[in-house]
Formats: sequence, C-alpha cells, structure tokens
Amino acid sequence: MVPSSSGRIPLHRALLSVYDTTGVVELARSLHRFSIELRATRGTLKVLEGAQLPARPAEELTGIGEWFGGRVKTLHPGLLGGILAPRTPEGTAELERHHLLPIDLVVVNFYPFGGRYAEDPRAPDLEEFIDIGGVTLARAAAKNHAGVAVLTSPEQYAAFADELDREAGGVTAATRRSLAAAAFERTHAYDRTIASGLSAPGRTSAEFPDRLVFVRDATTLRYGENPHQAAQPYVLAEPPNAPMVPVGLERLQGEPLSYTNLLDLDTTLGIVEEFPTPAAAVVKHATPTGVASGATIREALERAVATDPVARYGCAIAVNRPLTGGESESLKGVFVDLLAVPEITPEERDRLARRKKLKLLRVTPAPARPRWEARSSLGRLLVQQGDQRQLTPAELKLVTSRAATVEEIRALDFAWRVVRHAKSNAVVLARGSSTVGVGSGQPTRVKAVELACEVAGPRARGAVLASDAFFPFPDGVEAAARAGVTAILQPGGSLRDPEVIAAAEAHGIAMYLTGWRVFRH
Repeated sequence: MVPSSSGRIPLHRALLSVYDTTGVVELARSLHRFSIELRATRGTLKVLEGAQLPARPAEELTGIGEWFGGRVKTLHPGLLGGILAPRTPEGTAELERHHLLPIDLVVVNFYPFGGRYAEDPRAPDLEEFIDIGGVTLARAAAKNHAGVAVLTSPEQYAAFADELDREAGGVTAATRRSLAAAAFERTHAYDRTIASGLSAPGRTSAEFPDRLVFVRDATTLRYGENPHQAAQPYVLAEPPNAPMVPVGLERLQGEPLSYTNLLDLDTTLGIVEEFPTPAAAVVKHATPTGVASGATIREALERAVATDPVARYGCAIAVNRPLTGGESESLKGVFVDLLAVPEITPEERDRLARRKKLKLLRVTPAPARPRWEARSSLGRLLVQQGDQRQLTPAELKLVTSRAATVEEIRALDFAWRVVRHAKSNAVVLARGSSTVGVGSGQPTRVKAVELACEVAGPRARGAVLASDAFFPFPDGVEAAARAGVTAILQPGGSLRDPEVIAAAEAHGIAMYLTGWRVFRH
C-alpha cells in the first residue's frame, strides 16, 4: 500500500512473534477489529488461538516451519521480503512476481538473554537466549518504516491501539518513524547486553575504562526533576565489557515515568536486593521511609508501609518476590505512585488496575555485576563503583560493657542494610526485621536521630539504631537514649569517640563500631 500524502497508511496484515506475550491478546483484538489479518509464529499463535482470535500460521508464508529446534523460522524471504519491499508500484509488482504478501505491521520482542544471564552467567543454554530472528524482523521493519510499523515492547501497545482507533485502522508517518527509532534503540541495547555478558572479564572492579559512550535509552520520560525540565535516560554503549548494563523496565500500567520516578526506583530496588528473604521498601524522594522483611511479601508490605503513614503518601514501593495471592491488598488505603515487582499474577494485575494513577512496573535485574553508578557535576560525569560491600560479624567491634542480644544483633544488621540507602546524614531505627523510624538528609547527625525517633514515637523504646557515619558528639547518643534505643551500630572514627562511647555506657546502650561508613549524597 502506497502511503497517502499525509504519510498515513492503513494496515492490512500483521506479523506477531513475541517471547513476552503480555498484552498481545488485547493488541490482536484491536487489530482484528479493523479486519487486519493476523499472522503469528508458533508460540504466539497458540496464545492467540487460545483467545479465539483468527490468526494464521506465519509458516504459511515461508513453507519451512521451524528448523534446528526453532533457530530458523522467521529468517526467510517469505517474511522479510514482505516487510522490506518498498511501498511503490515497482515494489508491489516485485512482490507479486515472487508470490509474496506485504506485511504492514511487525510485533516482536526478544528472548530474555539478560534475564537468563542474571540467573546463571555460565548456563549451558545461554546462547539459546540470543535472539536472531526477532532482532532481524525488528530491524527490517524499522528500516522500512516508510510503509511498515514495528512494535518492540508491550509498553507501546496501548498508545498504538489508540491511534488505530483515531486513524480508522492506520498509523501516521510520525508514529512509524518514532517506533522505528525505538526498535533500533532496543536492538542496540540488546546487542550491548549480549556483548557484555559474553565478553571475558578484561578489567578488575577497581579499573575504569578510558572511554565511555552512552546512547539514548528507549525509555521515554514525562519530564525531569520538575515538569518544566525535559529529561532523557541514556545507557552505556561502549566499551562492551564495562559493567553498566541497565535494569530492564516494563511498564504494565500507568503514565510514562518521570526523572524522579527513576531515582526512587533505583533506591527501592537497591534496598530490596539487600535481602535474601521476602522484602518490601517504601521510598519518597529517593530515600527510604519504610522497609521490612518477612516470611511473605504480604507481611513485608504491611510492616514497611506502617513505618511512616505520613511520609508514605505518593510513594514508590518495590518488592523482591512476585506479587501473588491478593498480597496487593496490603496496600489498601495507601496512595502509591509507583510499584515495582519482579513478576505479578493476572489476578493481582486486575486488582491493581483499579488504581488509575498507579504506575506498575515489571523489573528485570541487570545481568552485569559489579554495579556502577554515574551522576553529573560541573559538566563532568562522575562514575563510581556501587556500594556492595557487605558487613561481616567479624567487623563488629563491641566498645561498651553491655553486649547486644542475638535479636538486637539481627536488628542492627537489618538497620545497617537500610541506612546505606538513605541520604546522609542518615539514621535508621529498627525492631526485628522492620524499620520503625528513618531520619535522613539532615545537616547534623543529632537532627537525624531526633527525626527518626520522632517518626518512631513509642516504637523507639527497645529499638536499635544504625548510623551511616560516626557520631561527632555524644548528643546523638543521648537523644537516642531518651527515646529508649537499646543498641547502636555506627562506623566510629570521630575525635570524640571516647565521649560518644561513654554516653552509650552511661545509658546502658550496647554500641558496636564497623570501621567504615556508608555515605549517600
């Protein structure tokens, strides 16, 4: 079909070949509503047939089925010719001469190499998660965007379906060009992930590459730190073995993300990754307001949101286990702006769909470790290793006559894992495996203590305290003692350590020094 002068083209035939089937049935229904012929590869075809949609096998256009265990199924002129043919009279004539059908829409996503690599970097089947056919289809459709549209992420489906409704089954040239750019960004990032995963380690974690090249990420942000500021994320392109592979994000519902959403998300995910047990983190303005670990995600969520009922308003939350079995009911009455999950059941998605303002994300951890961090200052890009150092029992130096109980030691370890993600100066109060008060971003440590104790209220009595850096004066310890804190974990290293320790001793507080700090600015 030759595009009109406005660049709009109607769609007559679509090829669907997806690994992640999220939203593909709903999209196919939208296509079918406009009598767009559906062609699908085997796995996608089963999903569409299960939804009673009249899809036909893609292999009818190739005649080869699947070769070599599925490695070759879409790499065929029967598909690629129909995608790449110019939408001109000459192109149409050549299609007819070769008995090929034009394909106007390609819907594709790729095998999850990054996810498999994260599970096991040495998995014997790792190479089977390198997508060839899907990437080729995406690139072919993107190249020929003058006459073909390409969708490479479920995030794009809703807006595309809306345009179909507005354009009576067609899409504009601007949309096709934008989708093509997104497709090339996605294939580029995918190739970089594979290159990073397959590259032999060439540098130690303390060595920095001489050259970094960043390319525009496919993620679109609504705005920057404030609505009047534009923002755009970039991902590392070179060198291929630099350990800065981005976390995978898939928006399941809600508006596009903002700059601050990504900052909050970085903090929430960093926190829940600290815990091997089910955990939930509540974050506002990129600092934790409530964190808990429990036997189940429901228990963790209930405890985390209970830490600070005021500060949690409009928060971001992440969990480190799939959301199932009505666990989202734990958030009843809590205004959540963003919720990040590794996986979620259809029932939970339906439940959360009632929250019209909620941004729901499915996240895939980055495969490469160690994690590096970057931020800008004075026209420079600052890059540092992520803080992944773990506190060991041997590093705890008892400096008071009273030792902590086993329960207090466990709570101190929990509080330390949280305080390293709060903004300096930072203090965290915890009981068991739940926070009860967080004080962060304060110019003085005593103010951080007072804020944490104020949030905790009566819950501070019997709680333990972790501090991200040393106490410069005994006033912070005295404030904690007045609130009823029984044990403190802090780096030490102040000139007034003897006075600080004496204050803890006077109030019967068990105090431990780690010897290293965890600042976060």
